[in-house]
Amino acid sequence: MDTVIKVGIADMNTVRTPNTIRTTGLGSCVGVILFDSSQSLAGLAHIMLPDSSIAKHSQKINKGKFADTAIQELITRLIAAGSSQRKLKAKIAGGAEMFSFSTSNEMMRIGPRNVEAVKAALRKENIQLIAEDTGGNSGRTIEFDPVTCILQVRTVNKGIKEI
Repeated sequence: MDTVIKVGIADMNTVRTPNTIRTTGLGSCVGVILFDSSQSLAGLAHIMLPDSSIAKHSQKINKGKFADTAIQELITRLIAAGSSQRKLKAKIAGGAEMFSFSTSNEMMRIGPRNVEAVKAALRKENIQLIAEDTGGNSGRTIEFDPVTCILQVRTVNKGIKEI
C-alpha cells in the first residue's frame, strides 16, 4: 500500500519508494526536493524563511524553517538513509509573492528572497538544481515520486504541471 508522506510548514521528511512525499500551502515558502534516483530516495523541506541568522540564538532553532539549515539537515538525513551527497539532485517550487505591496522594501519580498537563498544553499553544497517552478503570485501544492523523479506542481487557478 502506497502512502503519501505529508510535510508541514517549516518541516521536512524523507521518503523511499513506493511512497510519495507532499506539501501543501506553498505561498512565499519554497518546497525543496532533494533526491537520489539510484536509491529511489527523496527528501522534502518546506522552507519559510531565507536565513537562520534572523532567529534568536538563545532558542533551539527549527532547522526546517530556514533555507540554509533545512538543506544541510535534509542532506544529512538522506546520507543517513543510504545516499551520497554527490548523487543528490534538486527540484524546487514556490516562492510566490502572495501580497502586492506598494513598496520596494526588500524585507517584504519573502518569496523571491527564499528562492535566492535556496539556490545559494544548493550551490554551496554542490547540488545541481535540475527543475523549478517558482515566483508568480499563486499558492502551490507539490508531490514528488521517487520512482519517476517527477515533481507534480498544482498551482491555484493554474492546474497541474510536472517538472
